[in-house]
Amino acid sequence: MMIENLYGRTRKLLTAVTMITSVAMLAGAATAEESKLAQVLFNNVTIFDGKSRKLSPNMNVLVEANMIKTISKSSISAGEATVIDGEGRTLMPGMIENHAHLMLMGPSLPAMESMTTWEDFAIHGTKMAEMYLNQGFTTVRDAGGGNAGLQRAINSGMISGPRYYPSAAFIGGRGGHADFANYTAPIGESSNMSRLNMAVEADGRDEVLKVARNNFRMGASQLKVMQSGGVVSAFDPWQMDGRTSDEISAAVEVAEQYGTYVMAHSYKREAMVAALEAGVKSLEHGFMYDCKIGKLMEKKGAYITTNLTAFIPGLLDIPAVKNVPASFRKAKTAQLAFEDYLDNMRSCPAKRGFHTDCVGSVESCNKQIHHEQFLNGDFFDNHTALVAMTSVGGEIAAMTGDFMNPYPDGKLGVIEEGAYADILLIDGNPLEDLSVIGAHPKWFDAPTPPDSPVGIVLIMKDGVIHKNTL
Repeated sequence: MMIENLYGRTRKLLTAVTMITSVAMLAGAATAEESKLAQVLFNNVTIFDGKSRKLSPNMNVLVEANMIKTISKSSISAGEATVIDGEGRTLMPGMIENHAHLMLMGPSLPAMESMTTWEDFAIHGTKMAEMYLNQGFTTVRDAGGGNAGLQRAINSGMISGPRYYPSAAFIGGRGGHADFANYTAPIGESSNMSRLNMAVEADGRDEVLKVARNNFRMGASQLKVMQSGGVVSAFDPWQMDGRTSDEISAAVEVAEQYGTYVMAHSYKREAMVAALEAGVKSLEHGFMYDCKIGKLMEKKGAYITTNLTAFIPGLLDIPAVKNVPASFRKAKTAQLAFEDYLDNMRSCPAKRGFHTDCVGSVESCNKQIHHEQFLNGDFFDNHTALVAMTSVGGEIAAMTGDFMNPYPDGKLGVIEEGAYADILLIDGNPLEDLSVIGAHPKWFDAPTPPDSPVGIVLIMKDGVIHKNTL
C-alpha cells in the first residue's frame, strides 16, 4: 500500500512538472512568434518626408507590422523581411483628404433628401472609400454626413478604404446650411438626412449640446458646425452667420470634453473670427481669409482647409450648383466676393489642409480630386501642395487627441520612424510634377481617370500593401 501511494504521488508530481514545462514552452513559442512581426524593407528609395523642400536620395526604410521602424542611408539588416527595390523611386507618405463627404452622392441635396435610401448612401460610401485608397489617399476626414459604420467596415477589413475620421451629422440651424429638409417640411419634423444622423437642426445651446453628444455616440472623431450659409443648400444665403457664439461655444465645450475639436463651415471674415474666438480649430472653406485671420489662427493653433475649385469658372458646372437655380445664383456672387483669397494666402500662408468637398458620383469626385491636386500646385507650388496633402493633414488628424483618435499609435502624413506605415512609391518626382500622383489640369472634361494613377506604383496602408505594380 505504501509503495502504491508513493507511486501515485510520483505520477502526480511528474504530470505537474510536465504541464508546467509545456505551458512554459508554449509561452516561449508565443513570445518568439510575437517577436517575428512582418517586415517590409524598401531599399534604394528617394524620400519626400511630407515636410522637406528637398528629396533625400539613396535611402532605406524598414516597416515592421504597421509602423515605420527604421530609416537609414546605410543598409538595413532584416533577414526575413519582404524586400522591395525602389530603384530610386520617390517614397512619400500616403495622402490625406481633409474635407470629403463620402456618403453624399448628389446630384443635389433635394434629390438626396427625397429619393435616396440608407442602402444608396451605404453603397456610395463604400465605393468612394475604395476609390480614395486606390488614388493614394490613405486617410480621409469626412466633413459631415458619415457616421462610424463605414469606419468599422474599413477597419475590420470588410471593405477597402482609407483611415476614416467621421464627423457624423452636420450641425446647423433651421434654414441654415445643414437644413436639407424638403421645402414644405414643418418645424421639428424629421427628415431623411436627420433620421440617418447625416444632418441635424439644432437651434440654441441646449439642442447643440444634445446633438453634439449624440454625434460622439455615433462615432464621430470631431464635430462639424455649419456657421456660414452655403451655395448648394436651398434656404441660406452664403453671407449669413448661421450660428450664434453661444451655439458654437456649446459644440466646442462638448468636443473638448471628449478631448477633440470642432471644425466650422465659415465663409465670411466675421464668421471666421467668431469661430476662432469660440475655440474652433479648423476653418472649412475660409474664402474671405486675410492676413489678420492668419495671425489669429496662429495664436489659436488653428488650421484651414479650402476647396480651390471655388476660384475657377468650372465651379458653376458642378451638378449640385448648375441644376439648382438658387445655388447657381449664389455661386456667381460668391466667386466675386472671394477673389482676394489666393493673394492673401500667398502673402500670409496659414496651415492649410487639402480639401476637395465633392458631392456627386464616384467618377466625378475622382476627377475633382485630381483637378484639386493640380490647382494646389498651380495656385501655389508643388511643395506647398504636397505638404497640404500629407503632414498638415496628419497634424489635423492628431487634434482628435488621445480619446477620439481612432488611430492614436503613430503620426500620419510623414515618413518618420514611429509613424504609421502609410506609404506611396512614386515613379517620378512629385515636387517637380504632380501628375505622377494623378493631378490633372482639366476637371469635368478630363478623361476618365484610371482606377489608380499609373505613377503610383505601390500603395501601402497600415503596413499592408494594397497596390503593387513593380
